[in-house]
Amino acid sequence: MRRRSAAHNHYEGMEKSGGKPPPSRLCFLATLAAMFWILIFYFHFWVLAGPAEGTIPFSSDSSSNDQQFLEENRPSEPLGIDHSELVEEHQETKNFSFDRALRTGENKSDPCGGRYIFVHDLPARFNDDMLKDCRKLSLWTNMCKFTSNAGLGPPLENVEGVFSNTGWYATNQFAVDVIFNNRMKQYACLTKDSSIAAAIFVPFYAGFDVSRYLWGYNISVRDAASLDLVNWLMKRPEWSVMDGRDHFLVAGRITWDFRRLTDSESDWGSKLLFLPAARNMSMLVVESSPWNANDFGIPYPTYFHPAKDDDVFIWQDRMRNLERKWLFSFAGAPRPDNPKSIRGQIIDQCRESSVCKLLECDFGESKCHSPSSIMQMFQSSLFCLQPQGDSYTRRSAFDSMLAGCIPVFFHPGSAYTQYTWHLPRNYSKYSVFIPEDDIRERNVSIEETLKTISPDVVKEMREEVISLIPRLIYADPRSKLETLKDAFDVSVQAIIDKVTKLRREIIEDREDKEFIEENSWKYALLEEDQQTVGAHEWDPFFSKPKDGSGDSGTLNAEAAKNSWKNEQRSH
Repeated sequence: MRRRSAAHNHYEGMEKSGGKPPPSRLCFLATLAAMFWILIFYFHFWVLAGPAEGTIPFSSDSSSNDQQFLEENRPSEPLGIDHSELVEEHQETKNFSFDRALRTGENKSDPCGGRYIFVHDLPARFNDDMLKDCRKLSLWTNMCKFTSNAGLGPPLENVEGVFSNTGWYATNQFAVDVIFNNRMKQYACLTKDSSIAAAIFVPFYAGFDVSRYLWGYNISVRDAASLDLVNWLMKRPEWSVMDGRDHFLVAGRITWDFRRLTDSESDWGSKLLFLPAARNMSMLVVESSPWNANDFGIPYPTYFHPAKDDDVFIWQDRMRNLERKWLFSFAGAPRPDNPKSIRGQIIDQCRESSVCKLLECDFGESKCHSPSSIMQMFQSSLFCLQPQGDSYTRRSAFDSMLAGCIPVFFHPGSAYTQYTWHLPRNYSKYSVFIPEDDIRERNVSIEETLKTISPDVVKEMREEVISLIPRLIYADPRSKLETLKDAFDVSVQAIIDKVTKLRREIIEDREDKEFIEENSWKYALLEEDQQTVGAHEWDPFFSKPKDGSGDSGTLNAEAAKNSWKNEQRSH
C-alpha cells in the first residue's frame, strides 16, 4: 500500500473544507491556554476574595475612593500584600499649625531646636509704663528702689560677713515679674518666627498691675488691664494656633490676688485667672492654687543673684562647712486672728527649747526684716521651721534653703504640691514633714522629732538642700550662668515640656478627657508613667470646707488680704 504524499493530503483537505485551509492546531492550543488563565483569575479574584456588593459610588474625594476600593477588592493573603499599609498610604494626613515647631525640635543639629521662645511685643502700658510710675506700684512700699538693677533692688553690703562680697541684693519678695522678664531678654533661644516657637511668652507685669489697685479701687479699675491684655492677645495670629494654650506669663504674687470669685466690690483681687482666655494660658506665680490647672508655682526670689557659676560653687562650699549650733530655728510672728494657725504653738515650743533660735517678727522687731539677721540665723541652724504664712507659702522657705538649712514643713501646700518643677517629688530627701494637726493637738514635740534623725541622715539631707540651691535662685539678669540652671531656666524648660507634650497629645488624639481640675495638685505629683489619680494621704489638707465656714476661694482671698495687711504693718 502506498503512502499518500503530503501534497495530496493537503489538497484533499482543501476539497473537504470547501477550498479553505483547516484551523491550525497551534491556534487551538492558544485558545485553550487563554481560557485556562481566565478561569484561574476568575477563581482567584471573585471566588476567593469575594465580589463587591454593589458598585463604588462616585466621589470627588479620590483618597476616599481609593480607600473604599482597597477595602472592597483587597487581594487574598497568598499574594503577601499588607492591606493596612495600603490603606495608610491613601489616608489623608491632618496638618497642625504647630507642626513646624515640633519638627524644629527634632533637628539635632540646631542647639535651640525645641527650645525657641517667641516673646510678644506688648504695648508699654502692660509693662514698662508701670516701672516709670513705680511709686504707685504699692500703697505702702516705694517699689522704685526695688525695681532698680533689673529688678534685683539695691545691693547689700557684707558688713557682718554673712553674704558674699558680690551678688547680694535687697530683693523684694514680689519682684519676680521684672526679674523674669529681664532674664528672658537674655535667653539664648529667642525667635521672631512664632511658627518655630516651643512656647510664647507674654511679658505682662500682672503682679505689679494688681498691686496698684487692690485697696480703694472698684472692680472695673482692677480688671481693666487684664481685659485689655486678653483682647490684645486674641487679635494676634499667634493666639489662634492653639487658642493661647502655648502662651505663658509671670506674676510675682500669690494666685489668690487674681482669683476674684464674684463681681462684688468688696471681693478681693482681680479676675485675671478666671477670664476664659487666661484659663488657656499658663501663669507662673509664687503660690499656685491646688484646685486649678492654669497656674504653676515658681520660687520666691531670694537675696542671692549670682553673675557666674563660680559664685554659686563658692557659696555652696561655704554652706557645707559652716558650724551650726542650733538644732532648729524659727523667724516669724504669731497669727492670733487666725484660729487655724499653728504659729503660736511653734513659737511656744521654740521658747521652751534650749536648742531653738527664735527671731520674733512682731511689730517693732526690726531684725526680722534685716536680710543679714535672717540669713545669719538660718546659717547657724540645722533645721528651719516653715509653717504656713498668711497663705500656704512663704519666702522664708527659700531663704533658709539658700543657707543650707533643712526646712520643716507642716502643710504639703507650703512646698510639696507647689514647686514640683524645682523640688524633688521625694520630699523626705531634703525636708521634714510634721502634719499641722500633730502640733495643734500638742502631742508631738518638734525638738524630739528632729533629735530622732541620725547625724548621717542629717548630713545627707543638708547636702541635698545645698545641691538644690541653683534651681531655687534667680541669676543676675545682666549676666549669664555658664553651666548651671537657675529657677528661670527650670521654669522655662518645664513650660516647653508642657506645651510639647500637649501638642503631641493633640496630634495623636489622646488628650486626657477625664481630667478633673479640682484634683490639679494630685496630677502634679504623678510619675511620668502614671495617668490617673485617686485617694491621697493629703486629701484632708486640700478638702474644701463643708461646715458652712465659707468655701476655699473665700478663705484664701481672706488670706491674701491678710498678707497685704501684714506687709503694711511691716512698713
